[in-house]
Amino acid sequence: MQVRGNGFFEGTLAQRNEFEQVRVFDTTLRDGEQTPRTSFDYDDKRTIAAALDDANVHVIEAGFPANSEAEAEAAADITDSTDATTCGLARVVESDVEAAVNAGVDMVHVFASTSDVQIEDSMHTTREEVVERSVAAVEQAAASGADVMFSPMDATRTDPAFLAEVVAAVDEVGVDWINIPDTCGVATPKRFGELVEFVGEHTDARIDVHTHDDFGLATANALAGVEAGADQVQVSVNGIGERAGNAAFEEVVMSAESVYGADTGIDTTAIADISKLVAERSSVPIPVNKPVVGANAFAHESGIHAAGVIENSETFEPGVMTPEMVGAEREVVLGKHTGTHAVRQHLEEAGYDPTDTEVRAVTKKVKAHASDKDVVTEADLRAFAGEVGVERAAEEVRA
Repeated sequence: MQVRGNGFFEGTLAQRNEFEQVRVFDTTLRDGEQTPRTSFDYDDKRTIAAALDDANVHVIEAGFPANSEAEAEAAADITDSTDATTCGLARVVESDVEAAVNAGVDMVHVFASTSDVQIEDSMHTTREEVVERSVAAVEQAAASGADVMFSPMDATRTDPAFLAEVVAAVDEVGVDWINIPDTCGVATPKRFGELVEFVGEHTDARIDVHTHDDFGLATANALAGVEAGADQVQVSVNGIGERAGNAAFEEVVMSAESVYGADTGIDTTAIADISKLVAERSSVPIPVNKPVVGANAFAHESGIHAAGVIENSETFEPGVMTPEMVGAEREVVLGKHTGTHAVRQHLEEAGYDPTDTEVRAVTKKVKAHASDKDVVTEADLRAFAGEVGVERAAEEVRA
């Protein structure tokens, strides 16, 4: 059990170590690229894959090799240049599986729709044919020597009896992994955990989960899946992906590491840089309030909060997750809600030696300026200090 620095694990939500470890399957380069209006070129894929590999991600889903020659080439090059298991996606179509196998990927991820709405109106086929094609695709991929993952797409909207039938059928032909996808993001943590347990009753394969964020539950559902026995979680950096996106890499990893006390094997100090890299290459900006990696994740303005954090960061931060752990920095922001502790800190960092009276006077000016919806800059702070007559610190004067 990891040693933590505050009272969280002795409090009302004391750590119970629901799971001890979890593998991370990153699909930024596949499902993440399916974000509307996002496309990664060859260099983007290689650069992002290298960063993920350096961070010790277990599996990198490099793309959909059958999509194009460039996609297949990128998958092949990522396989050759990384230590992570490289995965290629394929429909239950012979040519798709062949393209993935020819790209030399370590894992072939085959999928078929299993919900009736998708079988009828997307695949335009029957349940019987879905089973036949799924078994054939798994056998074809397995014959290449690659690891094989099978996804019953839209599992959370699939008739349970048919889901069990498909899973059992691919299990009989030696599938290595069963991925349980919440394709349309309709799961809840309790129900998804029960689904993982249900699937586990019909296969000897290891279980992987893939959750979407249509209702903001992707990370919670993914972790509930691990609690229920899944060995691996599919994630994307910054949560990018189809519609509202996927379970976010940074959220799942840090929740597992910090809240559950589990081992992901990930170098968490690389998280902030990877997040910025993917935001830049995907042209999908990081929301300021994004957990773990947003600009406000470790920022404080409220007087009570800032004063507490200046004294001890664990007062108004989780404590079990610090900015240093994810390669970020803490920030005490000056604004409408600022208190004297924050203003004093900023003045001292700027080289001033303010009295209590001067701090209060500058604080009033900061609040008034920010109340007009203006950002308080370092230049503004210096101007306010000059207006109040704050003296420079002795070392500053001698310089």
